[in-house]
Formats: sequence, structure tokens, C-alpha cells
Amino acid sequence: MSLPIAEPAPNSDVYRTLLESTKAIPWRIDWKTMRFTYVGPQIEALLGWTQGSWATVEDWATRMHPDDRERVVNFCVAQSQAGTDHEADYRALTADGGYVWIRDVVHVVRKDGEVEALIGFMFDISARKATEEQLLKLQQELEALSYKDGLTGVANRRMFDTVFELEWAKARQNRQPLSVILADVDHFKEYNDHYGHLAGDDSLKLVAQALGSAAARARDFVARFGGEEFVIILPEADATAGRMIAERCRQAIADLAIPHAAIDGQLSISLGVGTLIPNAEDDPRRFLDQVDNALYAAKDNGRDRVESV
Repeated sequence: MSLPIAEPAPNSDVYRTLLESTKAIPWRIDWKTMRFTYVGPQIEALLGWTQGSWATVEDWATRMHPDDRERVVNFCVAQSQAGTDHEADYRALTADGGYVWIRDVVHVVRKDGEVEALIGFMFDISARKATEEQLLKLQQELEALSYKDGLTGVANRRMFDTVFELEWAKARQNRQPLSVILADVDHFKEYNDHYGHLAGDDSLKLVAQALGSAAARARDFVARFGGEEFVIILPEADATAGRMIAERCRQAIADLAIPHAAIDGQLSISLGVGTLIPNAEDDPRRFLDQVDNALYAAKDNGRDRVESV
């Protein structure tokens, strides 16, 4: 059932033809009764609900996605009461149970200083929203890639810097231990010289995966520190736990049993591990230098071993 819109009689047919020939869906609500006095027939083609089923604003509100309803209804009521024209985007329920993204553009009609009616248009913006979501997803993927090492798939140095700063601050605030492991692939130059850089790249991928499996607690964090060097952040891990996980990492690489003919053996890693409960006097970069020194001690003491700060 189509209710007549309040317009001068001589022009009503012209207005109706113009309104109903557009893709936008015109509508009118009487403010006092909160009832629809007109909804364009296009509503049925878009949402499946007949014109006659749009009786009150309750029909509009209930045919809205539950996650959008409170926000949109409260906003539109507040703007209308203030006499302010406004727009609102939301997901409208279709008669077959689906949802269509709608933009409602609302004009507030006032008479003698009081709100008399709301007149507006519904626009189907589903295609626009789909494009926006694709762009957002692409942006998120690009952002994720900017924090991921392109070769190994683990986090990169940039991401490490961010996570290390956060975990350092959290450990200092909560007075909890923080352990960090630095790991370096032994004799990697010789490996590359003997097998080639593509094989070297493949071995780094395997090392990264094995380290990720060995340091597998919920907040353990593995990143490529540079070249053939990796770093692992172990929140809430004391010195004993840090040393144990470092040894597990060393063993995980040994278990890969990657041949290294250049040294007549197999690929291995050396690791340095340090632990502290940060306080105001501690410097995170100095701590990393200490862990790095432990790594080089592991190198100097024969490789394929763990040394602690």
C-alpha cells in the first residue's frame, strides 16, 4: 500500500514519477505519530519488504542489523530532535534474511519551530562498502607485510623493536622477568658459498620455523634480527626458563639435520640468552648488547651451544 506524500495536489503525479524513477528510495515519516506516510516502491526491489509493511519507525528499527541498531537509532533520534539534517550508514535486513548496506540521508522538516516530519532517501551503498572493505583488508595486509620478514615469514626487525619496547615496559611495570635470546646460524657464509644463496635462503626458512615451534608459549615472539641472526622475546620467563627454551631452540635446529658439507657436519646455531626484571635504571639497548656478547661467547666457545648473560 502506497500512502500519498504531502505535496500540492496539481504536482503530486509529477513528484511521484520523479521520486519513483530513481534508484534512491524516498520516504516520509510524520514526527508526531512516528508513522511512515510514504515509502517508495523501490524498497521492495531492494529489500524484499512491501511498501505496506513499512508502517512505523519500529519497522525501520527492527529491520536493521542488531550490531548497528542502537547506534543508528540513537543518533538519528538525537539529530532529528535537534532539527539537524543528517546521514546514517547501516545494514538493513532483507526479507530473505540477508543484509544490504544502506545510507539514509535525512532532512528534518520544521513548522513554527517544531519538528513536523522527516523526509529522506535510502541509498544502496553495498558496492561502495565492499570496495571500502577490500581496501581496508589490502591496507591491513600491506601493514602486516611491513612488519614481516619477506624471506622467512617471521617478524622483522621493525616489529621486534615495537614488541620489545612494549614487553620491556610491561615487565618493568609488573616487576616480572623478561628473557631475550639471540641466535646466529653457525658457519653460514661457508654454507652459502658451498650450496648457493637459494639453498641458504631455504635453510633460513627452516631455521625460522623450527625456532617458532621451540618458542611456542602464547606471548613468545620470534623475529629475524638481520642476516642469519634471529631474536626471541620470552615474556615472564626467568633465567631458568630462558636457558631451557634457548637449549630447546638449539636442539630443534640440530634435529633438522641439515647437511653442511663445507664443515663436514650439519647446520647448527649458537645462542646467547639474558634475563632481567627491568627497573628505571636499566637500559634496554645495553641489555641487548649483553645478550649479544653472550652470543659471541657461544661462538668463541665452540658454536652449537648456549651461553647466558
